[in-house]
Amino acid sequence: MPSLFEMDITKLKGVGEKRAKLFQKLGAPTAGDLLRLYPRAYEDWSLHTLIRETVLNDIAVIKASVLRRPTETRVRGGKLLYRTVVTDGDSDMVLTFFNNRYIPSLLKEGETYLFRGKVTGTLLRREMISPEFLAESKSLSIQPIYPATQGLSSRQIASAVQNALTLLPEQLHDPLPDKLREQYHLCTLRYALETIHFPKTPEELATARFRLTFEEFLVLQLGLLRIKSGRKQENLHPVPNTFPEGFAQLLPFSLTGAQRRAISEAVGDMAGESPMNRLIQGDVGSGKTAVAAALCWTVTQNGMQAALMAPTEILAAQHYSSLSALLEPAGIHCALLTGSVKPSQKKKIYESLATGEIQLVIGTHALIGDKVEFQNLGLVITDEQHRFGVGQRSALAKKGASPHLLVMSATPIPRTLALMVYGDLDVSVLDELPPGRQKIETYLIDPQKRKRAFTYVQKHLDQGRQGYLICPLIDEDESGMMSVLQYGETVKEAFPNATVGVLHGKMKPAEKEQVMEAFSRGETQLLVSTTVVEVGVDVPNAVIMLIENAERYGLSQLHQLRGRIGRGKYLSTCILITDSQNEETLKRLKLFRDTSDGFAIAEADLKLRGPGDFFGQRQHGLPQLKIADMTTDMEVLRQAQQCAKELSASHALDKEEYKGLRGEIRRLFAKTGGEGVVL
Repeated sequence: MPSLFEMDITKLKGVGEKRAKLFQKLGAPTAGDLLRLYPRAYEDWSLHTLIRETVLNDIAVIKASVLRRPTETRVRGGKLLYRTVVTDGDSDMVLTFFNNRYIPSLLKEGETYLFRGKVTGTLLRREMISPEFLAESKSLSIQPIYPATQGLSSRQIASAVQNALTLLPEQLHDPLPDKLREQYHLCTLRYALETIHFPKTPEELATARFRLTFEEFLVLQLGLLRIKSGRKQENLHPVPNTFPEGFAQLLPFSLTGAQRRAISEAVGDMAGESPMNRLIQGDVGSGKTAVAAALCWTVTQNGMQAALMAPTEILAAQHYSSLSALLEPAGIHCALLTGSVKPSQKKKIYESLATGEIQLVIGTHALIGDKVEFQNLGLVITDEQHRFGVGQRSALAKKGASPHLLVMSATPIPRTLALMVYGDLDVSVLDELPPGRQKIETYLIDPQKRKRAFTYVQKHLDQGRQGYLICPLIDEDESGMMSVLQYGETVKEAFPNATVGVLHGKMKPAEKEQVMEAFSRGETQLLVSTTVVEVGVDVPNAVIMLIENAERYGLSQLHQLRGRIGRGKYLSTCILITDSQNEETLKRLKLFRDTSDGFAIAEADLKLRGPGDFFGQRQHGLPQLKIADMTTDMEVLRQAQQCAKELSASHALDKEEYKGLRGEIRRLFAKTGGEGVVL
């Protein structure tokens, strides 16, 4: 559908400039994008209930005729109220609508409609307030519900979609060739698009959804395989396939079994025929840095250089501090390169990297600057990978000739999802914590106990310790919750003798660094922050965390936040505050309270919230999936992965009949920078 993907949405009937901006907000600037804006849910209007059999306070669909034209009344405040009575031939029901002047022309006397809404009134007199309705002659039994935005209702989106569907060309080019569709029992693209929006039966909907889910997974998997195969296959930086015992002897502690296994897997890759492309996944405190250090030691012993990129200056400085302390005594020259390094110092670093004098450089995005050149870059490490996009990951690698790549992530991802998200990488998991790592005591309380919790925080401050107070909102919203700045003022009043810092995502990077450094140095005792602190500096003296409105966070996000404490020798405590009475929410928070295993929490989070929310603000740099759901569509994913492998192995994608599929891959990856997708 190239022409539709290029057609501005304003060309659709009823979509002007103002409404087009709302469609853009939903990710649909063109008519083709609109057809890929799938319903988020469906309502089944086929099950009608007799008015006398409806249940008070339940949602019901009734089929009834309008007994009389709606009458208009002006009520207090100038609002317009419209009332009418409808009948199903057995009983009557009163319908009330507010401020909708079109009701008299939409509901015609004597006509039959389907009405859907919450049943109110009494046992003898049923009512509905502002129900949705459809003319009986037009009604589809299954109605699509779209992800609406303020000023653009689901009904208006459905109308625009109907217009877009009429523009589909007679001969619609399907990106999946006939042979492939027959092999996997997939319907045509036209049928899938028409049916996913306006299905007549649940069976039709399932057929359309299977086709579109399969295609989306297939396109994503093929793109990731192309990235993988697009890299040079020859290993230009081989190392001996032996465990680095010389490095292990440098350590003041013993490596865990999981660390030794991850190091062996990585060294095995680096000794192989192709460059290493590996993800090291580990819970907070599982010892990923020691694995990274072992690989840096290995490449430098073989005459190569290594580079480690972290998302923030403070995290880069933390890595530099620990790695240089470990490796400098072994004769490995280390350097720190960030935006705040003085120009004269930067110049020296550039020169020393170009001559090979610096063997390990640790830094931020400054490492991918134009002036950075390496003599022989053999290993690239990115930390907290979910903070970088696919393009940024490969930018540093381009500083060398096909260097080995190690990606580190402290965000535990269930293995099924890791294979999907990092399909272009091999995965190692650190599932064992080093000895001595303390369990963090976690409590769940309601707001009435906040004062007691503050007293508990003060007790720790009196002992010379520090703490975090986490607040969900940067700005005020309709929820009535305090913004981080308001909460900061409340905290300053509650702790008049403490030094309080405030941190949030809208601050400039330099301001954020300043606040974190003050906390890291112990100058600030309490840090009031949004989730911007979830991946950050190691402050062993911070032993207490209080999280306000805990129901607003995903379990994985809460786990990342909790991982900021318990990093030193002191017993640490995390306190969750929520006023939620929702049974599911409390069950989720209690599960978190009682579990410290990040991977178990990640699995639970995936089941409860789905992959769409799993990464928070989608910092992982991968294309957004529009219909596929990795919690319910694992079997479809398995089939699509198998299909992708077969197509790649046979080079079928290069054939003319797969031109449309190549276009879909380009389109999907274009929004991520798409580096490495060679088509």
